[in-house]
Amino acid sequence: MVIYTRDAEADRVFFRDVLGLAHVDAGHGWLIFKAPPAEFAFHPAEGEPSHELMLMCDDVETTMAELGEQGVEFTRPLTEARWGRVTGFRLPGGGEIGLYEPRHPRAHDV
Repeated sequence: MVIYTRDAEADRVFFRDVLGLAHVDAGHGWLIFKAPPAEFAFHPAEGEPSHELMLMCDDVETTMAELGEQGVEFTRPLTEARWGRVTGFRLPGGGEIGLYEPRHPRAHDV
């Protein structure tokens, strides 16, 4: 997975220091991060298809509080969807990542 951004250094610092993801230094300013467990879901699209990156958590309210204490800007209110509780937050480089607490069975549980 590659995330394109207006400020790669700021986003690297965010993933390293705020999200606390393990990483390796690949040299020349590149930090390669170990991704948390991931799942892929495919949904029908109206119009041009797009992709969305969302991080899963066990308790979205607790995670929001922890990130908020570190100055993370949430871009949308916590909403209830039939598949989970969802919000989103801004990356320093201008991008947005979703955050959700799933209500569906998790692929990592199989």
